[in-house]
Amino acid sequence: MKNFAVDSLKPEMTFSEPVYIEGESVFAAAGVPVRQKDIDRLIGWGITEVHSNGEPSVPAAREPPPDLPPQKPHPLVSLTEVKENKTAYRTYTLIIERLDTAFIAIKNCLPPEPHVIDDICDQVLQGVRAQKESFIDFILGGEVDGWEMAKCSVNTAILSALIALELKLPHHKIMQIITGSLLHDTGMLRLPKILDKQGGLSEAETKKMKSHPLLAHKIATREFSYPNEIANIVLQHHERWDGGGYPQGLTGTAIDLGARIVSVADAFEAMVSEKPYRNAMVGYQAIKNLMSDNFCRFDPEILRAFILTMGIYPIGSFVLLNNGVLARIFEVRASAPLRPRIQVLVDAQKNVFKAGEGTIIDLLTEKNLYITKAIDSREVTGLYA
Repeated sequence: MKNFAVDSLKPEMTFSEPVYIEGESVFAAAGVPVRQKDIDRLIGWGITEVHSNGEPSVPAAREPPPDLPPQKPHPLVSLTEVKENKTAYRTYTLIIERLDTAFIAIKNCLPPEPHVIDDICDQVLQGVRAQKESFIDFILGGEVDGWEMAKCSVNTAILSALIALELKLPHHKIMQIITGSLLHDTGMLRLPKILDKQGGLSEAETKKMKSHPLLAHKIATREFSYPNEIANIVLQHHERWDGGGYPQGLTGTAIDLGARIVSVADAFEAMVSEKPYRNAMVGYQAIKNLMSDNFCRFDPEILRAFILTMGIYPIGSFVLLNNGVLARIFEVRASAPLRPRIQVLVDAQKNVFKAGEGTIIDLLTEKNLYITKAIDSREVTGLYA
C-alpha cells in the first residue's frame, strides 16, 4: 500500500482505490472527490499520511461549487421560496454538515472534537424556537441531498425538541433530549451497511442491527463522556410502550422519558424520509400511522404532544380542498387540527400562483371549505397539467 502525504492532497482529487487513515479506517471511497474540509480535518487531527493501493487524479479546473447543497426542482413551489428565508435553510444545512463531520470521526474511531455535539444542540434549539415552520418544511420536503444519517439525526432532533417544548420540559432536559437524539443511531456507524439493501434482513443481519443501541450507548459514555441521562436515551430509543422493544424489553414509564420522545420523532422521520427500500410517506399518512398505534409502540401522552405541535396535516403539506383548490398548509392549530390555515397554489379556475403569492384561507372561518385529501408532492406536477 502506498503512502500519500496529507499536504499533497488537493480538493476534488480522487483515487482509483479506497483511501485509508490509521490502518483500516476509510477516509475516502474509490472515485469520491476529496474535499478541502476533509483535508483540513486530517490536519486538525494531526494525521500526516493517508494510504491507498490506488492512483490519485486531479480533475480539470471547474467552477467552484455553490454554498448550499443542490435542491430538487419543483414546478409549482420550492420550500425555500415559500418561506423566502434563506437564513433558516442555511442554518439547517450547516447543522447537518457539522453533524456529518462529527459522524465521520465517530465512524473512524477518532477522538471527537470537544463540545461539537453540545454546540450543534444549541443550534438546533435556537433554530426550532425561531424557525419552527421552516424547519418542518425542510423535513417534509426532503430538499437536502446527501449526508443521509446526519440529516435523519438532525431531523429527529428537531422533532424531539418540538415535542419537549410542547411538554414544557425544563431547558436542561430539552438539551439532554436533543443530544440523545443526535447520537441515537451512531452505533450504526460501526456496523456494515445492511439497511440500504433491498428486501428483508437475514437473521444474522437483524441481530447485528439490533446491537446498534448498545454500540451508541458506549459511544455516548466512553467517547463523549455523557451522563446516564443522555446515554439512556440512546440505549432505549427502540424500546416499546408494550414491552416488545429492544435491547432490554422495558415497558411503559420504565423507559426513559427522552427515549420515549425520540422513539416517536424517529418513527415519523423514518416514514417521511425517502429510503433505498421505499418511497417517502406523505406527512398526513405518517401522522395517521402514528395515531393508529393503539398503545403498542409509543407513550400515548408523548404521541398526543407530537400531534398537537405538528397538526393532523403538518405544516408544508399539500392538500386538496372540496372545491378543487390545491393548497399548502400554512399554519396549524392544536384546538382545530382539521381546520388549519392554508395558502392557495392552484385555485378553482386552475390558475397557478407563484410561491408565496396565493391567497391565505382560514378553514376555521370558511366553514364551507374542507380538506378532502393530502397530496404527495410528487403528484402535484400532474394534477393540473
